[in-house]
Amino acid sequence: MSAENGKIAVIDYGAGNLYSVLCALKRAAAPVYVAKTPSELSGCAGVVLPGVGAFGYAAESLKESGFYASVKEKVSGGTPILGICLGMQLLFSSSEESVGATGLGILPGKVLKLKTGSLKSPHMGWTSLTDCKGELMRGVKDGDFVYFVHSYAVFSEGCACARAKYGETFDAAVERGNVFATQFHPEKSSSVGHTILVNFLNYCYGRAEA
Repeated sequence: MSAENGKIAVIDYGAGNLYSVLCALKRAAAPVYVAKTPSELSGCAGVVLPGVGAFGYAAESLKESGFYASVKEKVSGGTPILGICLGMQLLFSSSEESVGATGLGILPGKVLKLKTGSLKSPHMGWTSLTDCKGELMRGVKDGDFVYFVHSYAVFSEGCACARAKYGETFDAAVERGNVFATQFHPEKSSSVGHTILVNFLNYCYGRAEA
């Protein structure tokens, strides 16, 4: 895939917070645009899949908008993708939140209700990362804080590139090949989030480590 002249497509399928993600990508010097139809993914250098709300609604919106098949096609063709928050959960087959709803099934693992114990649910606020590794977490250290808002969490099968703990330990970020995702919001996570977005862009454009 040649991405020298491509741009980063942020998918608008009716279930994502586009504005803050777009602003954060622009601050990271990304040539970015909003893709409102599947055909607008043609020639993109990378795909960002944001998401807020319920798994079932978002999964159905992906299908109705036509992005469900096109995202799977782009990923299988080698295009890098970054899922954010619910967008991360949609990369898996299903979620305990919406029994019967079908996610993209790109990564192996489960999406389960986060067991917070005596802590408030949803998990909302700044939490530190552990077990940071891989391309997406380059320059991010164990103990760095990022911003979460979620009630369900990913427990992947060998894809975690960072973890966090809120009641129980869960996957804060995942990485496998050209597929990346964060449960937290990098666009709301200050300099750490900026670093993560830059890492994704470096991967998309084959840039050397800064």
